[in-house]
Amino acid sequence: MSLNTLKDRPEISGEVKLDRLYAQFKQLLGEIAKKEISQSVLNQINTEIEEVNHSVLTGTHLARLVKRKQTNILKILEKEHKITPKNHYRTLWMVLGMSGIGLPIGAAIGTAVGNIGLLALGMPIGMAIGLVLGANMDKKALAAGRQMDIEIKY
Repeated sequence: MSLNTLKDRPEISGEVKLDRLYAQFKQLLGEIAKKEISQSVLNQINTEIEEVNHSVLTGTHLARLVKRKQTNILKILEKEHKITPKNHYRTLWMVLGMSGIGLPIGAAIGTAVGNIGLLALGMPIGMAIGLVLGANMDKKALAAGRQMDIEIKY
């Protein structure tokens, strides 16, 4: 069994954001087709595609559905095969760095100086650390052949 195709929707051509999102979803499916994927994962992805193909939604509601299905597919691929899009880990670790590393650093600086207003000072430090960690993880995924040639933008 192979990967299902996304049905064409000429009625969305006037809606720029939705058209771009739909094109990105098609491109993602093209990248997935290039990878070695187990049959069970392929079945899950095909189910997500069929839900979009059989949907009668339009406009914003269709955009939400496409985003949700695209996110579901990416989660399935990461969980089962560790396959990710470009800059996936960089984006993830930037947020984790700001909140998990930057805030404690800022709290420590603010407490040491006696001005808790300096709490936000740690956020850019944490963001930089997170970006470096994430970029290294993205390089490892690329070297291992687990990275798709697409960057997801919402």
